[in-house]
Amino acid sequence: MTAAIEIKGLNYRKNMKPILSNVDLTIDTGKIVGLLGENGAGKTTLMRLIAGVAKGYKGQINVANETGIAAKKAVVSFSEQLLGFNQNMKIERIVGFYEDVYPDFSNDKYNQMAGFLQIDEDKKLSQLSKGMREKLIIGLALSRQAKVYLLDEPFAGIDSMSRKKIINSIIRWKPEDATILVSDHYVSEIASVLDEIVVIKDQTILRKRVPKKFGKNLAKALKNIMKKFMKGLRCMTNFGTLTNALTRRKVQIINHLLVIDIIAILLTILYEVIKGT
Repeated sequence: MTAAIEIKGLNYRKNMKPILSNVDLTIDTGKIVGLLGENGAGKTTLMRLIAGVAKGYKGQINVANETGIAAKKAVVSFSEQLLGFNQNMKIERIVGFYEDVYPDFSNDKYNQMAGFLQIDEDKKLSQLSKGMREKLIIGLALSRQAKVYLLDEPFAGIDSMSRKKIINSIIRWKPEDATILVSDHYVSEIASVLDEIVVIKDQTILRKRVPKKFGKNLAKALKNIMKKFMKGLRCMTNFGTLTNALTRRKVQIINHLLVIDIIAILLTILYEVIKGT
């Protein structure tokens, strides 16, 4: 399988401060990869370097067999935060800008995504909620016919329903041979669609493979945990109703034991996941 992204010996400094050091990374074509790390770890910086936006690095960055800045920008769709647009500009004008600037922008694809994500093009940028703004950013990014998509924290600060909509749009509109690198903190919600995860720590890369079945198994396990939790609550309620003998202190003790049981189950699942990767 050919590499969509290949990085060798990458070093990057900003204001004399090392941000990324000795980074080596290869991501195969067609993969959906999660990029994880603490705030300030360098996730956005790495994406900007891959996209050709950030400069002044040492090492090699090859994207879809392209190494030049202009050539990389032509094959990469980066989810920019729309900071360069006037906040009073209507969404339809922003879409028009993308059509004019990017030859690979598909208006038909955008219209399908806008309908799915319920984006109102009559609104101004300043009128959009955080969730709607992120939907627009994802819609614009995925509407390009790019080889590599870089989605920088598309779920930050938005509600669960909006996150699910965006996740579904990623699955639905991803070209089969395209590669997606998505950074986020909500790994449990996107785990089911990830092929791999890349972890940035101590200015470099740690990498673990995520089995396809991980997300489904985790979701199933969490569902079973909730069933046990609710069953435990019902048992406590029925017991208290039938006997009327439990004091408030005893109920607290049982609650604590139940929480400990749930934590133990979660730790067991986490161990199995780590062992499986």
